[in-house]
Amino acid sequence: MKGFQFSNYIPPEQKEGSNFDKLLNIFQQLLLLTSGDVEQAMSWMNQLDRQYGLTDDKYGIGNFFDDLKEKGYLTEDNQEGRIVMTPKSEQTIRRSALDEIFGKLKRSKSGGNHNTPYSGSGDELSSDLRTYQFGDTLEQISMTESIKNAQINSGVDDFRLMERDLEVTEKEQKTQTSTVLMIDISHSMILYGEDRITPAKKVALALVELVKQKYPKDTLDIVVFGNDAWQIQAKELPYLEVGPYHTNTVAGLELAMDLLRRRKNKNKQIFMITDGKPTCLKEGIKYYKNSFGLDRKVVSKTLTLAAQCRRLEIPITTFMIASDPYLKQFVQEFTKVNNGRAYYSGLQGLGNMMFEDFQRNRRKNIKG
Repeated sequence: MKGFQFSNYIPPEQKEGSNFDKLLNIFQQLLLLTSGDVEQAMSWMNQLDRQYGLTDDKYGIGNFFDDLKEKGYLTEDNQEGRIVMTPKSEQTIRRSALDEIFGKLKRSKSGGNHNTPYSGSGDELSSDLRTYQFGDTLEQISMTESIKNAQINSGVDDFRLMERDLEVTEKEQKTQTSTVLMIDISHSMILYGEDRITPAKKVALALVELVKQKYPKDTLDIVVFGNDAWQIQAKELPYLEVGPYHTNTVAGLELAMDLLRRRKNKNKQIFMITDGKPTCLKEGIKYYKNSFGLDRKVVSKTLTLAAQCRRLEIPITTFMIASDPYLKQFVQEFTKVNNGRAYYSGLQGLGNMMFEDFQRNRRKNIKG
């Protein structure tokens, strides 16, 4: 169970819930780690139960397994006769990821890592609150939250409502955004004893669910890239695995650009999660590979595509899960050529940064 931490997030509403709810959250985390392998996940559940005492004499892992099938999370109704996840289970994993990542972000007083002054120009109020800024309208002020802040800051006896106490309800811009999320599935995503693909999958699942729930008119396409690049559907994310691949960033960008060309939305963007340098190109039916450093031939082609995206007004936001100085230098050059953005993130901060950037882009016109 390399990479699994028993202290993983449990939603507040499940902390005092039934034994099934508590076990379900852990089981979902294990399904992501095992790329949807139910039997392996159940085996790990048994190990965790022996180590941490997850169950008791009244409700055991066997009861939990039976409930998973009865409640529609697992099924054996398939040609192979294997126990697999159902669409309900896949949707629950997406919602759990959204609660874990975006829930933390919304509860943060500071709003996360990158505060932004951008707000929408539409007249639809969202559920998001932020501190008052010059130019906000009176109807945007949330009186309940503002009065609560005033009571905390000045006390009941000397009650005063100051500008610092004011919170406003954010407006949503009536624009549609087309996003392509690129996920690196090269072998380096699991090298050096660190599981980087599972956090990437979790963030992708959460982003999919956010778009489905809050921005149903937006489009979100998912591209994975190794030696080649191909599009996957949201339902395939839990099963995504790293392969024995190099990193063909060029193929990923070419496919992402092709997908965005078909979209009629004005706002278009690419999010790329990667931990390594581009190391591969496809030339005809052959692959040109160099894993030993930043190959001039590969880098030149990658930067050419970054510039092409800039001309098409498609910004690229790179989420770099690495700390190598020479790799940062490449990403900085890539970002400069594209006029995009780059974040150098540990695995824990990946979700917050991606969600803040996504929300930011929806509140302004990306063009220019």
